[in-house]
Amino acid sequence: MVQHHIEACAKVPGMKEILLMGFYQPNEALSRFLVSAQQEFKVPIRYLQEYAALGTGGGIYHFRDQILSGGAEAFFVLNADVCSEFPLQEMLEFWQQHGDMHSFVILGTTANRTQALNYGCIVANAGTQEVQHYVEKPSTFVSEIINCGIYLFTPAIFQHIGEVFQRNQQELALEESSNGWQRAEVIRLEQDVFTALAGSGKLYVYKTDGFWSQIKSAGSAIYASRLYLNQYSKSHPERLAQNKPGGPVIRGNVYIHPTASIDSTAVLGPNVSIGEGVTVGAGVRVRESIVLHGASLHDHTCVLNTIVGWDSTIGRWARVEGTPSDPNPNDPYAKIDSETLFRDGRLTPSITILGCSVTIPAEVVILNSIVLPHKELSRSYKNQIIL
Repeated sequence: MVQHHIEACAKVPGMKEILLMGFYQPNEALSRFLVSAQQEFKVPIRYLQEYAALGTGGGIYHFRDQILSGGAEAFFVLNADVCSEFPLQEMLEFWQQHGDMHSFVILGTTANRTQALNYGCIVANAGTQEVQHYVEKPSTFVSEIINCGIYLFTPAIFQHIGEVFQRNQQELALEESSNGWQRAEVIRLEQDVFTALAGSGKLYVYKTDGFWSQIKSAGSAIYASRLYLNQYSKSHPERLAQNKPGGPVIRGNVYIHPTASIDSTAVLGPNVSIGEGVTVGAGVRVRESIVLHGASLHDHTCVLNTIVGWDSTIGRWARVEGTPSDPNPNDPYAKIDSETLFRDGRLTPSITILGCSVTIPAEVVILNSIVLPHKELSRSYKNQIIL
């Protein structure tokens, strides 16, 4: 997911450094990824780990010295759980025309009236695009312009976040009965900072018509992959697989890593992404799926609406299938609904996910299920989480 964010940031002229922030414990895979991304995009990339989950504003405030160390004139903040065309250059130009050193830009997009309630809603001046009112997940309709979780800030933002931090400290000092788990450093950019900045002449919204989606569940990753592959068909057609003599049958947009080995009788697509070192046998059908590195699909397997984890194996004639959770295709402003995992005590039918190093035997059916890593299945399953 973050590869797309990094690629978009690296294209912005004058981009000096990319910082990844989170509460996530760094591991070897992340370090390897950062090294290869630095080499590919020729820009320094570092990971900064928060000592506790500090919220959307607390993290950047905690690491403000690192952000400001190079004398940055402005900086972008991108939530990692979104996919987008990332119109960063356009946001920068918009800011240069509208704003000054003390103003900030939110990327906004249009949602339909019912779904807008699940996001931060923005009311802006039609002429200047200045944000007059900001409400995070309102209970009644406020606006169909929603916050995309992509921002352009200047160092002046830290003064505003600092005021929230001091207010939090004072409130915690007054509440002596508080049980100690609340931290003044936990700051929510949306509720604590934007709500206060709206109407002050310092916050603007840049509206995009480009694609955007939240990725709140693993299931929405397949939809996000479709949006990116669709973008590649226009911006990087060379990244997509073509039908060639002696090669597999390609339908629609398909990405195949150069190191993957695919039998010529396999049929792939639409919306399929095949990772590094993947093996696909004879007569295999893959549609609307992501197959991650090192996975192996044996002869005549059928894989639909599924994410196949690293180094997993699917046996011959097995069928692995999920249920798509796409937004309404007839509504141009529809967004993906963040489905709850369970509904009425049952697992909501969703895409099938195989964790890493999962083995599926030959001739079984796995339907709408989530299989945790390192499992070796011996039979068919449907609508289950296999722990």
